[in-house]
Amino acid sequence: MSDLFAASSPKDSYGAKDIEVLEGLEPVRKRPGMYIGGTDERAFHHLASEILDNSMDEAVAGHASRIEVTLNADSSLTITDNGRGIPVDKHPKHKDKSALEVIFTTLHAGGKFSGKAYQTSGGLHGVGSSVVNALSEWLHVEVARDKQLYRQEFARGLPTTKLKKMGSVNNRRGTTVSFFPDHEIFGKKAKFKPLWLYQMARSKAYLFRGVEIRWACDPELLDKDSKVPAEETIRFPNGLEDFLNASLKEMPIVGGRSFCGVADLPDKAGKVEFAIAWPERGDGFIHSYCNTIPTPQGGTHEQGLRSSLSKGLRAYGDMVGAKKASNITTDDIMDGAAILLSLFIPDPQFQGQTKEKLASAEAAKWVETTIKDHFDHWLSADPSASKALLDEMIYRAEERARKKDEKATARKSATRKLRLPGKLADCARQSANDTEIFLVEGDSAGGSAKQGRNRETQAILPLRGKILNVVSASKDKIRANQEVQDMIQALGCGTGNDFDLSKLRYERIIIMTDADVDGAHIAALLITFFYTQMRGLIEAGHLYLAQPPLYRLVSGTTSAYARDDAHKDELMETLFKGKSKVDVSRFKGLGEMPAAQLKETTMNPQTRTLLRVAIPDARAALGLAEEMDLGENVPHGPDYVAVDSLVDELMGKNAEKRFQFIQDNAAFAQDLDI
Repeated sequence: MSDLFAASSPKDSYGAKDIEVLEGLEPVRKRPGMYIGGTDERAFHHLASEILDNSMDEAVAGHASRIEVTLNADSSLTITDNGRGIPVDKHPKHKDKSALEVIFTTLHAGGKFSGKAYQTSGGLHGVGSSVVNALSEWLHVEVARDKQLYRQEFARGLPTTKLKKMGSVNNRRGTTVSFFPDHEIFGKKAKFKPLWLYQMARSKAYLFRGVEIRWACDPELLDKDSKVPAEETIRFPNGLEDFLNASLKEMPIVGGRSFCGVADLPDKAGKVEFAIAWPERGDGFIHSYCNTIPTPQGGTHEQGLRSSLSKGLRAYGDMVGAKKASNITTDDIMDGAAILLSLFIPDPQFQGQTKEKLASAEAAKWVETTIKDHFDHWLSADPSASKALLDEMIYRAEERARKKDEKATARKSATRKLRLPGKLADCARQSANDTEIFLVEGDSAGGSAKQGRNRETQAILPLRGKILNVVSASKDKIRANQEVQDMIQALGCGTGNDFDLSKLRYERIIIMTDADVDGAHIAALLITFFYTQMRGLIEAGHLYLAQPPLYRLVSGTTSAYARDDAHKDELMETLFKGKSKVDVSRFKGLGEMPAAQLKETTMNPQTRTLLRVAIPDARAALGLAEEMDLGENVPHGPDYVAVDSLVDELMGKNAEKRFQFIQDNAAFAQDLDI
């Protein structure tokens, strides 16, 4: 047997010298997406929320009553609170550094792990302040504590000065953080938007009625027609109820009253605040938060709310003898409702560093138990208003059943008339309700998908290789392409001017390609096809991307799947940390994956992750745009012009535009898998 550590051949230069060890905050600058979700505008503004959340934690803990948010003339941001101030004494473990320096230069350093300094807080990973520091061109911290003022300066995560004592201050306490995000990370054009910051400040004031937020923005940064004030003191004594009233304005609501309240959770585990109404017209919304952190992807607290409302209303219907109340579903109650939910609990568990989804299992039961009790009393207190709400939900249930029957009839008729592709493995259900079609890369992956699917609701259409780039192809070439025509026939809704969403044969269209560069290219070609030929399908939220794993990690009885290298590294540092041996296997493609694993990771609705494809909408920024009406200053509707331009640059015939785009963005490309 050859020596395991024998010298490699001259062509194979991979050795110990190639093993890179990232120290300090280097991982943050190397992989900012792991910590703030990317380097786009949303991630850029996430830096502001990390620092603001720290000040909000001081307020929620009862140590601060005032927060100042100031957008300066040089586009830097300053956030100040009158809390306790970050500790400045020497850290017991890092004796050559102050606690302040440790917090801003060390990952996973903070005062929120033990729960002693903060009962509830939004920042729990100890990475917020250090990540902002790492991704800032410069960052300055001032702390007023024990009647003394201290200051330290940093640049790109490294201290440029020692902690300095600046002198005595008698009427000041708290922390001030000023920073300027690094253009090397976010690009030269990246700037804070006054509107986004102003909305962020207002949302925090709504979420904690005990705090006053003082907003200020240099007037030169505001547009002439901007409805964002240069200065404003923001305070909402009624919390989410004020939030709801401001959102709905004078809009009539079912029953004429809203369901609002604040309540302690069972066993004094925290508290929950809620404000809910059912508008008589227009679209509803749901904004949920945990410890003042927005959770745009929902989570267990939203699950508890949904359950409490549906169980409560059905039970009330049974009590008053409404026979059809049992037909009401959770979707009947939630669709069109205006919902605000804010939870405060110790040690919440989120999915990902950007905390967009709450994962704490116990939160579902806490919220359900607490809100259902209040909902029962609320329904019993005003029988006439409760009857109006109950009648409305029964009407919605009947309408839903009627439309389901119509859809089933229409789909049966359409299926009989359509010439479906021979490669299509269709689902058994006749109505489009809760059905989905997987567009799969290759016949091999299609075979695995057919074995792992739910035959009742899941259809499989294998595609051969990379489909046609429809942006640079003629109409005749598109009509002659078999893969494109197979998709058009399978979906049944037509294209271009003949597109009719009502004829769509499936509720979800899911692009399922390998987790590699080729797979990403095929997905891009498919999205381009749908954007140019069936745009209404994307607008209505029917198009999704599957998220197949790239790796499987196993150590003893512990196993997990990783979607990419970054996720694999994260699992190695968390779930598998300290494990003596971890077997890591890489999937060559979906066709190489056993049907059972493909089903578990990518096709089973209970265990998979899907990404919905959407056309960018300026109002959706930060998930806060629905909280208030700022008039014409807020762009309305999808930004088609920008998207059309980008599609043309990347997928069109003009190679010069594509080359220019690559040049402009090459600095952000790292570790390409080629």
